[in-house]
Amino acid sequence: MTLPAVPLAAAASPVQPLARLAAALGPGCPRLFVKRDDLLPFALGGNKVRKMEAVLAEARAAGADALITCGGVQSNHARVTAAAGAVTGLHVDLVLNGAEPATPTGNARLDRLFGATVHYVADRSDREPAMARLADERRREGRRPFVVPLGASTPTGALGMARGAGELATAGLRPTAIVVATSSGGTQAGLIAGCALFGLDAGVLGVSADDPAPVLARTVSDLLARMADRLGARPDTLGADRAPDIDDGFVGAGYGVPTPASVEAQTIVARTEGIVLDPVYTAKAMAGLIARIRAGAFRPEDVVLFWHTGGTPGYFA
Repeated sequence: MTLPAVPLAAAASPVQPLARLAAALGPGCPRLFVKRDDLLPFALGGNKVRKMEAVLAEARAAGADALITCGGVQSNHARVTAAAGAVTGLHVDLVLNGAEPATPTGNARLDRLFGATVHYVADRSDREPAMARLADERRREGRRPFVVPLGASTPTGALGMARGAGELATAGLRPTAIVVATSSGGTQAGLIAGCALFGLDAGVLGVSADDPAPVLARTVSDLLARMADRLGARPDTLGADRAPDIDDGFVGAGYGVPTPASVEAQTIVARTEGIVLDPVYTAKAMAGLIARIRAGAFRPEDVVLFWHTGGTPGYFA
């Protein structure tokens, strides 16, 4: 797959076995592995690095000299966008919903360290109008802004994520299933497409961090269809003709709010593998995986890959 990209991470993220976690989960556990996108060597890593490499190339092709995007106060995507602007010399405006922290921590602190201009709005619904106003303002200043939608979950961003599946194929790992956190839909859509493009016969389970499964399913399916159109392929070649597999049973009280299951997952992974999961995405996704293992959803001979999407700064928020 040929996709213009601005290289940010110089190396593929490692794949590691989770043998001690599997042993702790007991007999009948499948073979477990983890794809460590939290270790991607740029701006403290995460899946958003893969998306931003492709989106930056798109912005450059459009002649942009500024980036505008949005997210929550502890947005991983905002942090990576801020860092991408720093390394390429692009001005970055971040529109974040939530109260401005008196003392920024986690990703909010890194946004400022990377030099982004941060604007706070009260609610998620306020983000897109605020980005549109900022884009007009930057144009009046003589800039050429490029607006990046939430999570860089566009066909371009999702195709950037799809290339990660190629790393699995190159490494020779052929998982039966891939489990990943899903929210704005681009990561799950990218992995579904990547499996199709690189010949991996793996189901991709997305564990929702916020939205109901029907909402996310429509988003993922739409992205897959638009990715196929971008590649000049039939939608069914990327899996757009099949309903995405999404589990919304681990959201709990809402986005970013820990649950007993996510706290247990975070603890057991730390104490068996020395790996930190973030409270917003990966802890809930791992809780979903552990629940399925305990319910006997996999066979011992299955190969199950957990895709660690990063977000480690969120642990320190």
